[in-house]
Amino acid sequence: MPRSILALDQGTTSSRAIVFGRNGRPQGIAQEAYPQLYPQPGHVEHDPEEIWRSQLDCARKALVDAKTRAENIAAIGITNQRETTILWERATGKPVANAIVWQSRITTSICERLKADGLEPTFRAKTGLLLDPYFSGTKVQYLLDEVSGLRARAERGEILFGTVDAFLLWRLTGGRVHATDFSNASRTLLFNIHTLDWDDELLAIFNVPRVMLPEVKPSSGLVGVTDPALLGAAIPIAGLAGDQQAATFGQACFEPGSAKNTYGTGCFLLLNTGSQPVVSHNGLLTTIGWMVDGQIAYCLEGAVFIGGAVVQWLRDGLGLIGSAAEVEELALRVPDADGVFFVPAFVGLGAPHWNPNARGTIIGLTRGTQRGHIARAAVEAIAFQTRDVLDAMQRDAGLNLDHLKVDGGASQNALLMQFQADLLGVPVRRPVVSETTALGAAYLAGLAVGYWADRSDIVTNWQLDREFLPSMLPAERERRHERWQKAVARSLDWAE
Repeated sequence: MPRSILALDQGTTSSRAIVFGRNGRPQGIAQEAYPQLYPQPGHVEHDPEEIWRSQLDCARKALVDAKTRAENIAAIGITNQRETTILWERATGKPVANAIVWQSRITTSICERLKADGLEPTFRAKTGLLLDPYFSGTKVQYLLDEVSGLRARAERGEILFGTVDAFLLWRLTGGRVHATDFSNASRTLLFNIHTLDWDDELLAIFNVPRVMLPEVKPSSGLVGVTDPALLGAAIPIAGLAGDQQAATFGQACFEPGSAKNTYGTGCFLLLNTGSQPVVSHNGLLTTIGWMVDGQIAYCLEGAVFIGGAVVQWLRDGLGLIGSAAEVEELALRVPDADGVFFVPAFVGLGAPHWNPNARGTIIGLTRGTQRGHIARAAVEAIAFQTRDVLDAMQRDAGLNLDHLKVDGGASQNALLMQFQADLLGVPVRRPVVSETTALGAAYLAGLAVGYWADRSDIVTNWQLDREFLPSMLPAERERRHERWQKAVARSLDWAE
């Protein structure tokens, strides 16, 4: 039987596992949603045991769906929701608290104190990141402060920290490997992206013991093998990458200047800047894309916190639609949003604003506003936020993008993709395989074990599904964007 690659894609709202063949097409897939926990406004948690249970179940079901067995899997790649923070006991593997999710604003006060102390330039210079609750470092400090006796236990080496990839790796290897990769490490506010090591000065600021940190490994390379009891055989684990870096790799954005946008719970636009980090002056992040074959690739990134999640809110919060797929049909009932703008700043705004106190705003309502106008404004908000990020990115990088590759669940929404092309004024290209996050993890693992010979195999596998060409007049494009910016201005600092 032909050997395959298994990708574990642990996302914010669901866990997925996909078995891929040499052509980069899925052979088997399983997906399972798990609970989102909202202890208080602006705070989001996950139960780490639910993350583990759902991900392991999906791995087993994907093998069944692919009609294959563990011994036919050449390697496993892991990709994950980034920045989400888990602390667990070294001796038992048991989490000491719920995971604090990347979306959570619970550490806003920590960030504000550090900014007031004038420390943001230090973090910016060393990590490429801003002082925002988004990232892991403040979450680790919060847990060490909040859970009685935890910091002392961490200092004794009894408590481990990891992003979701490290937690899954620990569990998959039966507690034998505590590691992460360069892409995930670069999202913690604890890792120096120039020296490529955990930074003692930053650790001291957060009072985080170095002994609790994972070893940092290449994104493509053998890091461990699974406990045979879990899947039925000892499978090499050979790929690790944060979800957005994995998607960039899966989209074959290997050349400096190439970019992709993932439309998931949030939206994440990454631009490959090559072997040298580019400092942003426009509210973007400088981050590590991956380390492969001893070479670091850096990226500029713009993170939109609420992308597809706005559609989930229309479904679960307002009851406006019965399923996420219905939003396109509802939005198409009206010719346009009729002057309604929706800024989905439910947990603040990310790039390029970085305003944790912004809150959701729907503006332009009249007696003539219908359900379809709200739905259309919500869909358009995803594209408007992407436009803001891409404008900042092009200013930082000093280039004009000639097309944008897209992926993620909401990229299947043709109305959104057409409006995105109209708003950017460049073609939007959607690949045949939209599961590029899992595919990127598979490619990283497969390259490490020789399943794919080199990156040219990946470039060959990339196939166009549909291209959306801009049709909006430039004057109309800019008029709409100016109105959007007015709406954003009204959402800022609402929570103060």
